[in-house]
Amino acid sequence: MSYAQPFHDRDGVIWYDGKMVPWREAKLHVLTHSLHYAGAVFEGLKSYNGKIFKLREHTERFFRSAELLDYSIPYTMDQIDEACKATITENKLTNAYLRPVAWRGTEMMAIGGKGTTIHVAIASWESSSYYGEEIRTRGLKMHLSRWARPAPNTIPCAAKASGLYMICTMSKQEAEAQGFEDALMLDYRGLIAEATGANFFMFLNKGTELHTPSPECFLNGITRLTVMELAKQAGYKVVERHIKPEELADAEEVFLTGTAYEIMPVGQIGDYKYPVGANTQKLMDLYSKAVGRDVKAAAA
Repeated sequence: MSYAQPFHDRDGVIWYDGKMVPWREAKLHVLTHSLHYAGAVFEGLKSYNGKIFKLREHTERFFRSAELLDYSIPYTMDQIDEACKATITENKLTNAYLRPVAWRGTEMMAIGGKGTTIHVAIASWESSSYYGEEIRTRGLKMHLSRWARPAPNTIPCAAKASGLYMICTMSKQEAEAQGFEDALMLDYRGLIAEATGANFFMFLNKGTELHTPSPECFLNGITRLTVMELAKQAGYKVVERHIKPEELADAEEVFLTGTAYEIMPVGQIGDYKYPVGANTQKLMDLYSKAVGRDVKAAAA
């Protein structure tokens, strides 16, 4: 995916430490602590027809992520919720992607970050499909990453933190260089974990069961939880368990979930190929309804 316009040079405003700041003036110093020591936490949200989906759930995770990195967001959850709403209003957006981010400031340049000021910004821009319709129709092409998700006693895996995405960026770039669109990551035990920025699902047993890895060392996504609930309501048996990579041979349909991806069909993982089947399409339609988007509009 590419953007026509760089993110530093756009019109609009960004909520920055409690104030609306012109987009091009929302800057920070090169010696910001989190730039050097990976101390930023962030969220990704979407609004549909002017309403932000699962806003409070994302805000709660934003605060939990900061706590896991041993600092506090210097605003209340209500203030962050209102700031998110204000950014899409001020930028005159209805269908938008939002990016809240918090980071440690410039008061010191050493590994220990105590005493640094905690800053918060919230940006929003027009939402678009993460991949084009052609890819959504035939499904993503993925390969297996050589990087593994670390053990939960080595990283704060429940945090949505900048440092945890380093191997994701490396995995995705390597996949793209080899002609794929994304990479499937295994965990430290060699079990299926997730994609570079989305959770993994596969249908088994003639489309009656939806299986997904247990989130023991990766982020338990809000979209993931939403899709699991929608699948249960639709009559599917949802199974969270350890999944071995050799089980990819038995998968009938495969898809990924995430705020940006929503529900993204997978057409290929390495040598395995999958159809974009009726079960995946059914969940895509149910998700569109859940977020308040017209199914016909989503298919257009």
